[in-house]
Amino acid sequence: MHFQKLLFDIGKALSGDEVKALAFLCTDILGRNLSSVESASGLFSRLRDQGFLSAEQPHLLTELLIIIQRVRLTRDVDLPAEPSSLISPYRKMLYNLSEELTADDLKDMKFLLHSYLPRRKLEENVSTLEIWLEMEHKDLMNEHNLHLLEILISKVCPMLKDKINQLKAQQETPTSPATQESGRQGSLSAPNAPNQVPQSLGAEGAGLFEMQDSPSGFNGGGDCAALSLGLSGHLKIEVVETMPPPKNMSCSEPPTSQPSDTNTEVLGTYPMTSAKRGICLIVNNFDFTKSKNYQNREGTMKDEERLHKVFAWLGFEVEVKHDCEGEQMLTALRELASRNHGQADCLVCCVLSHGDEGCVYGVDGHTVAIKELKEPFNGLNCASLAGKPKLFFIQACQGTGEQKAVNVVPDGPEDSAVCSDAFKASDAIPSEADFLLGMSTVPSFVSYRHRKNGSWFIESLCQNLVQMVPKGCDLVSIMTLVNADVAKKTDEVGVKKQMPQPAFSLRRKVVFPIPKGLPPSLSH
Repeated sequence: MHFQKLLFDIGKALSGDEVKALAFLCTDILGRNLSSVESASGLFSRLRDQGFLSAEQPHLLTELLIIIQRVRLTRDVDLPAEPSSLISPYRKMLYNLSEELTADDLKDMKFLLHSYLPRRKLEENVSTLEIWLEMEHKDLMNEHNLHLLEILISKVCPMLKDKINQLKAQQETPTSPATQESGRQGSLSAPNAPNQVPQSLGAEGAGLFEMQDSPSGFNGGGDCAALSLGLSGHLKIEVVETMPPPKNMSCSEPPTSQPSDTNTEVLGTYPMTSAKRGICLIVNNFDFTKSKNYQNREGTMKDEERLHKVFAWLGFEVEVKHDCEGEQMLTALRELASRNHGQADCLVCCVLSHGDEGCVYGVDGHTVAIKELKEPFNGLNCASLAGKPKLFFIQACQGTGEQKAVNVVPDGPEDSAVCSDAFKASDAIPSEADFLLGMSTVPSFVSYRHRKNGSWFIESLCQNLVQMVPKGCDLVSIMTLVNADVAKKTDEVGVKKQMPQPAFSLRRKVVFPIPKGLPPSLSH
């Protein structure tokens, strides 16, 4: 009751504009649909319901009140002096800019945005914070794309550019691994996908970007070098002091800029600082008796056992779904995406099933497209995972054909073996930032599973995680070792071969902290 009264007293002391400011600052941790929050009590209830605010942990409230310069109020209600660090520097910068812009500055900015935003979003009663939110909604601005914001500020109030430059310097400052793992940096705003020019810049805007392609797959072995350094997608923005063209507009001449030297940049590591890494969901489809064309997946329980042991050892909370129909798989994934992952470092999803071209099968024989598996977790649908790695591992065939089973069976239809017309790799490659998709096989080939020992891919994945994580190896390098390992495997007669295919849009290295417990035993 005491904490409830404290929240009530704080709410009574805040003005309507201050409540809107707090809601704006909480956009990244509560999601972007905060238009329904009209009171301090409503905002505090949302924060409590999602685990960000409690009598034992009131530090977020201290941070919010300090940002809006209500420090005295924190003392009056006896809040702890130590703030949390949940509000990103990007979100704080936007709020601080809004406080510095005058009514005339805002009017000028709305005029400049006339071709970018709907007219009703530029009416006189629309605040600066509402302009920022609409720009984010239209994908004109995010933590990793400040180009248009810089141009606007340069036009209406040039002296405020220092605030943007300070944030960019903070983002670009190389940090040691120890520093990177001391806390989560950056907001949860979804960045643009690697190698993708924002549509709002138009075709001519592509001249502002320098890109490195992220390959859809690779193979090879070797020691644990930081292979992801040269492989992950990279996007760099050169600021040009001209307004970029909005959608459906063109420039007579595209702006040009000198390419930047990216060879000297240090590739960062995703923060891994939470008590739990996050959720690891395993969807294990064994019983296909409901379907006429598919055998039960003998050996899949061995895969589940290995995955459960390894990801629990890595600090994940493991959840398992057995024998899901197609729609049940989607429901489970959507439910998982609807949760608050604000206190998690990442997400893992493992799907063990039969498969076909660009899809996996439910036990009822209904297909689920691989892109549908990932869609609930993109930056728009799951804000609390934006900017965090989302790791998918798929053990299934990806094509059709015919093969005779010799104690090793393909994860496809009963009459399929060597796939002839497998789906294009681009159908499954992550199109959003921070995804990794580990496919058990490349196009045109099936994925093999031993009836007793489980699948080649999952066995190798688990073994390499156990061996290489304690050595500080990053995940992309581990997946390359899995490629090399599985490529050497064959069946009893030396005929069947397999090559996995990792594809990713990671922007940093995924390096799991070394677990304190003993590694699990993965013997047959």
